Amino acid sequence: MTVKKTSVLVLDCAEPEALARFYAGLLGGEVTAGRELDLVEVTGADGVRIAVRRDHGYAPPSWPRPEDSHQAHLRILVDEADLDEAEREAVSLGARPVSADGPDGPGTTRLLSDPAGHSFTLAATDGTP
Repeated sequence: MTVKKTSVLVLDCAEPEALARFYAGLLGGEVTAGRELDLVEVTGADGVRIAVRRDHGYAPPSWPRPEDSHQAHLRILVDEADLDEAEREAVSLGARPVSADGPDGPGTTRLLSDPAGHSFTLAATDGTP
């Protein structure tokens, strides 16, 4: 018998409701209450699911500094023609740019951190999954 499974990436933070609203805005999704206390889920427009859980002792990752490094990060794929607009949208929602520069200037990936300090990447795609 095969058991149907799905997965949800869970990010820890001090304020899950605010971080869930950030990701709902970024992914064009909806916020729903989780099954557990202090857990908020986000379902993106394309069905991607993440959750945000309250951690009362939360300390943000220090990436790119080596101590505490980055614990995990999301890679959000965007059409290359829309990359600049996606970055502006993320920043308007509360993201902080970490790096957009490659050796030849702004490249096809943009590293940002969410309002709780988790890193994520906006990466250009040529339209193929």
